[in-house]
Amino acid sequence: MQAPTHSLPSLFKQLGLPNEPADIEKFVSSHSPLKPDLKLHEAFFWTPAQAAFLRDEINEDADWAEVVDQLNLMLRTKPVTGKQN
Repeated sequence: MQAPTHSLPSLFKQLGLPNEPADIEKFVSSHSPLKPDLKLHEAFFWTPAQAAFLRDEINEDADWAEVVDQLNLMLRTKPVTGKQN
């Protein structure tokens, strides 16, 4: 039996957040970069339920862990702006 594969939009939907690509991009750019010593689930912008879900999925290496890791990496990268000097 193959483990379920979840996408970033489905993670956002699971978290109760808008899940269109532009919404995800806006969320990531407005909340990144996270401080290196801050765990993803400890970020101020999560509700208690969202934080618990993210923490549990990583701690249990559950179905959503891979896409939660992807979001974690995205939030640790400095956002790219449209302007370049």
